[in-house]
Amino acid sequence: MLTRMKSAVANFMGGMMAGGSNGDHSGGSDLPLKYPYSRPEFLGLSPDEVECSADHIARPILILKETKRLPWSTGYAEVINAGKSTLNEDQACCEVLVVKRRPTGSSTPNRTTMDRRRSSLPNGEGLGLRENLPTSTLLRPTRCLQQTHETSEDLTFHYWALFDGHAGSGAAVVASRLLHHHIALHLQEVMEILCTPNLLPPTCLGEEPINHHLTPTSQRALTRAASLRGAAGAPGSPSTPPTRFFTEKKVSPESLVIGAIENAFKDMDVQIEKEKAVYNISGGCTALVVVYLLGKLYVGNAGDSRAIIIRAGEVIPMSAEFTPESERQRLQFLAYMQPHLLGNEFTHLEFPRRLHRKEVGKRILYRDFTMSGWAYKTIEDDDLKFPLIYGEGKKARVLATIGVTRGLGDHNLKVHDSNIYIKPFLSCCPEVKVYPLAQSEHGADDVLVLGTDGLWDVLSNQEVAEAVSCFLANCDPDDQHRYTMAAQDLVMRARGVLKDRGWRISNDRLGSGDDISVYIIPLMYGNKQN
Repeated sequence: MLTRMKSAVANFMGGMMAGGSNGDHSGGSDLPLKYPYSRPEFLGLSPDEVECSADHIARPILILKETKRLPWSTGYAEVINAGKSTLNEDQACCEVLVVKRRPTGSSTPNRTTMDRRRSSLPNGEGLGLRENLPTSTLLRPTRCLQQTHETSEDLTFHYWALFDGHAGSGAAVVASRLLHHHIALHLQEVMEILCTPNLLPPTCLGEEPINHHLTPTSQRALTRAASLRGAAGAPGSPSTPPTRFFTEKKVSPESLVIGAIENAFKDMDVQIEKEKAVYNISGGCTALVVVYLLGKLYVGNAGDSRAIIIRAGEVIPMSAEFTPESERQRLQFLAYMQPHLLGNEFTHLEFPRRLHRKEVGKRILYRDFTMSGWAYKTIEDDDLKFPLIYGEGKKARVLATIGVTRGLGDHNLKVHDSNIYIKPFLSCCPEVKVYPLAQSEHGADDVLVLGTDGLWDVLSNQEVAEAVSCFLANCDPDDQHRYTMAAQDLVMRARGVLKDRGWRISNDRLGSGDDISVYIIPLMYGNKQN
């Protein structure tokens, strides 16, 4: 165990210790790839250009070849790492999708019930997965909506996503191809409700929703009619006195979109797990997704990528990173409740440093899942085990292995040289934040910036906001290419220039040696669309 932990600590700067960080055929897998490695489709790169982009010495910055390849004149730029992995493990996707209504009389597709989902343990049982996944019509960004068969009954949404892979690019490639289809599938199930203004979702799908623009008299009549359909003695029925509190929680249409995104992430993770049996899908990935639907931006994040809105010079954070430190209490509570997951080699407690055997019996600072502060405890033999969470900042690791706590994939990831699986501690569930875009007017310089952690490792929110605002202020407001050039400038600032001592940025600080991917999305196009 000690040798294993020394090896793990020695690899902190090297990132993941699972095999396969240098390619997609890790562990000598003979399984075929589900999708071949490539760069984002909208870049339009040839195989030779993809190969040239993987230059870890020159690190060329890739941008869009045509200004109108992405909706809303979105800008995009990326650069490969400085040698951390052979391939650029970031992936990106940008699409406009039209969700069609189900044909009349079609039944609700079978769900993957919770009891059929595997328990996240490696020996879980078979998985249920809905078939015929693509139920949406993809509109390529080069096509306009009028050229499609879209009708007033269809639901259109815009989609941007970044995926940051680790221990291989396989999971990021698969997620970039399929996650938006899962979102479309879940939106299709509730689109009747979303497309009907002023109605709250019914508790039971198929029942008549409540119209909140009815008069009080008609609303009371509707409520009384509904109560008469229930059994005698039910709340609100004539045989019982009226209740003094609401017996049913009101759910907003907005929360249905949030739920659709959350369930899409879970289904994507289940699909990756299932298909690893027949395809070589290496590693895992973080996921940062933006959906623009019915006047609102929904930003879903699982991992350590980040999104901010820059509006009139103000920075509005739209995501939070999920790391061993930010999720310490969740992880410690899980380990406390299920200690077998620690393999009798780790402790769920956190200490300021590694403990030594000579300190048994002494009073040492510690904290557990119930604490945000610190206290002293008497050290016992069990406390000498390696901590569940060890390290600080970017060097913090879960089970001495992984530095992010949410994302997709990683189903086979184990502690180095052991049989302890890490997936039970990782969550695929995103945090979804909502920005009511249509409620405010936005200028040409008001943008949403998405970036993988390679950007934010070296630049703060304020530095990014100042750089983007300054660049756009010096561009022609009518130049649609300005957002692509701003994205390129931002990536260049984070990468820096190559000097004798490595990549350096302003003030001779160390530049980012990680893969960097950036979207700059102008918000004024959302106002125009509305």
